[in-house]
Amino acid sequence: MKKSVLITAVLLMAAAPAIAHEGKHMTKETPKAVELRETLRDLWVGHIFWVRNVALMTRLGDKVGATVAEENVVKNARAIADSIAPVYGKPAADKLFGLLAGHYGSIKEYMVAAYVGDQKGKDVAVDKVKANATEIAGFLSGANPKWSKDTLVSLLFAHGGHHMAQIDALMVKDYASEAQAWDVMNSHMLMIADALGQGIVKQFPKKF
Repeated sequence: MKKSVLITAVLLMAAAPAIAHEGKHMTKETPKAVELRETLRDLWVGHIFWVRNVALMTRLGDKVGATVAEENVVKNARAIADSIAPVYGKPAADKLFGLLAGHYGSIKEYMVAAYVGDQKGKDVAVDKVKANATEIAGFLSGANPKWSKDTLVSLLFAHGGHHMAQIDALMVKDYASEAQAWDVMNSHMLMIADALGQGIVKQFPKKF
């Protein structure tokens, strides 16, 4: 448990410098840019909402609830991927969908290991979460030079840490800590959505 907590803490702290840096470059938004920002925020918050439901329903032994939540995780991932299709095309959207599937798969692997007390399994899952985050960052930064790969890696490492902190709290039924993890995760998710939206607007200013 101590090793898991340490890993989570490291992942949570990784994004702090990147987040502070990104926040310095806010500019006045056009109506289309605002619409994009709000759309991305809704989609990415939907991601953490449904993954949390999978973790919670699984912890409570509600198989039907977990199945419905997982179906919505997939539906949400498809919607997130399709949101970039208008500017990057369907092949890019399909690639992102596959990467998001990998993200969820590694988080689910961590959850399953955590709920049976398999520390080795958790450690393997952490490595997969980090590798997937690096792959997503590489894909996105390759599509848009306005997105720094290092910044995205930091943001996504922290995001993975939030998922794991939430799962660890649910495992021991520490719902107060889980509520705190949700608040941090939600705020961080909005930062990621905003960073992605700002990058798209900067790359395609004539569209926004």
